[in-house]
Amino acid sequence: MILIYADNINGTIKKSSLEVITYGVAIGKQLGTEAQAIVVGAVNSDLSELGKYGVSTVHQLTGPDTFDAQAFSKLIADKATELDASVVVFSHSLMGKALAARVSVRLKAGLVTGAVALPDTTSGFVVKKSVFSGKAFANIRIQTPVKVISLNPNAYTVAVGEGEANVMATPVSIQPAVKVISNSKSSGDRTLTESEIVVSAGRGMKGPENWGMIEELADVLQAGLACSRPVADAHWRPHHEHVGQTGVAIAPNLYIAIGISGAIQHLAGVNRSKVIVVINKDPEAPFFKAADYGIVGDAFEVVPKLTAALKAGA
Repeated sequence: MILIYADNINGTIKKSSLEVITYGVAIGKQLGTEAQAIVVGAVNSDLSELGKYGVSTVHQLTGPDTFDAQAFSKLIADKATELDASVVVFSHSLMGKALAARVSVRLKAGLVTGAVALPDTTSGFVVKKSVFSGKAFANIRIQTPVKVISLNPNAYTVAVGEGEANVMATPVSIQPAVKVISNSKSSGDRTLTESEIVVSAGRGMKGPENWGMIEELADVLQAGLACSRPVADAHWRPHHEHVGQTGVAIAPNLYIAIGISGAIQHLAGVNRSKVIVVINKDPEAPFFKAADYGIVGDAFEVVPKLTAALKAGA
């Protein structure tokens, strides 16, 4: 049996969770076994609809309202043991990264993080993953009876069909390893790792006072808003918007980079984007080598025209 953990963020099942459910169901078909999902906490939607993505049952563990990696990993590992799961699958999201390693230790299972394709089950169980900041791939054979995989966001296409899952809700209680005494929500309505479109800008914007046109473009596209590290270090933008090797790694369908030179550290965090568009007045900017589309021009002229054209076509 395949057990799939579906991220529940503020009561919402995210797109990356639907990707990992589709992926886990496909693994189940390879191995000739069923796939079931597990969700921890309250959810705002009807979990039976996850059956459209192929799972037969959704195990909802109700009670915890705050994410706790140690407690959640115990709940997931216990359920995997109860169901005799041979493969446990996570999204390689912030939550998934925190949980997958802990669950693998509890289950004494081999772990591959950042998978980018279905396992090759013709000669063992071989998982392909990206390495060296996405510059190469490695094929890793998991040899333990139980296997744990985390799937890179945007690495597998969501497949929707027909069906309804059986939802089994079970109240649980946890003993948190830490106590949250306060929390605050970051600005903006769109989570970078969940955004299908991201608009990002760098030092080419010259100062924080010019960020209005970047925000306007992001709003028109309903996109996440990001920046390069020098911008965050200069406090032009908050650090949670910094994407790159030392910031947030993202893989949107469309990444628009404005006034960013394209240093290798920045590329390492965005090179899994399906389409990259670069706007820069320097024709020698390194980012153009990684771009699918490029515009050589002054951002202060190009971006307002692009925004106006998008509004006109809306």
